[in-house]
Amino acid sequence: MKSFTIGKNEADQRFDKFISKTVPSLPQSLMYKYLRTKRIKLNSKKAEISTRLKEGDIVEMYINDEFFEKEESVYDFMRASKGIDIVYEDENIVLLNKKVGLLCHPDDKEYVDTLISRLKRYLYEKGEYNPDEESSFTPALVNRIDRNTGGIVIAAKNAEALRILNKKLKDREIEKYYLCVIHGYLNKKSDTLKGYLIKDENKNLVKIYNKKADNSKEIKTEYKVLSEKNNLSLVEVHLLTGRTHQIRAHFAFIGHPLLGDGKYGINRQNKAYGYKKQFLYSYKLVFDFKSDSGILSYLDGKCFMVDNIWFRDEFEKGNL
Repeated sequence: MKSFTIGKNEADQRFDKFISKTVPSLPQSLMYKYLRTKRIKLNSKKAEISTRLKEGDIVEMYINDEFFEKEESVYDFMRASKGIDIVYEDENIVLLNKKVGLLCHPDDKEYVDTLISRLKRYLYEKGEYNPDEESSFTPALVNRIDRNTGGIVIAAKNAEALRILNKKLKDREIEKYYLCVIHGYLNKKSDTLKGYLIKDENKNLVKIYNKKADNSKEIKTEYKVLSEKNNLSLVEVHLLTGRTHQIRAHFAFIGHPLLGDGKYGINRQNKAYGYKKQFLYSYKLVFDFKSDSGILSYLDGKCFMVDNIWFRDEFEKGNL
């Protein structure tokens, strides 16, 4: 018999899901049989498969040892680079400064060396994450940033922090600020751009419209011009909505595409400056909680910022 005490990261999941993750070699048909015959019990009693587990619950499994035998673990994330730039870290979260060119998650071209893999390796080597001991939770990124954009990515170290942060992001209680360089000078040095966005999933491209259209989503992009040089503008952007490619597409729509943006910009303009990567960085986060934030209440009102942004100093020196 083996006994498992449910911790914070295992809580609030279905009983059958926990069993499947804890004993992956146990056939589903046997699992259901053992539940019926009380060879798998919850708090010493028979329980329904849909029962939601609570912290402190005890799961007892009277099953053959062979089902618990594990092959020697080989972790893909250990092949990821050790390169990781931490803006802030505590027992619940990590704020990561993602560099331009790095993927947040695997895609069909890159599986191993991604931001999430680097994070898992970092936490594993610190002794804060061990897949063999975690039946359910794995460190997770709360937000993501495109490969060609740099900036702050929020990561959760435990299930409770992930749940809270997902809710706060959805409810717009985490404010995101970007720095970008755009072509030309804006007539209004601060304003809120409004429009409607439609995404073409197949082409991974969005289009902006002045009026609402079928399947469109409203967008709001607040900006403030910080500096102007060489027919370029350094702009701070506050996203009031968070849509795919919103900043890039919105400024291109008003005739001021981002410097280096090959998708929404004009190649002729970019070539004149000699830059191919887009000048966009998610450089600041503000936690502005308006509702209960549980174990993360200490973050309310905190602001985190990346100081070393590859293009800002060059812009101020007039080197662009």
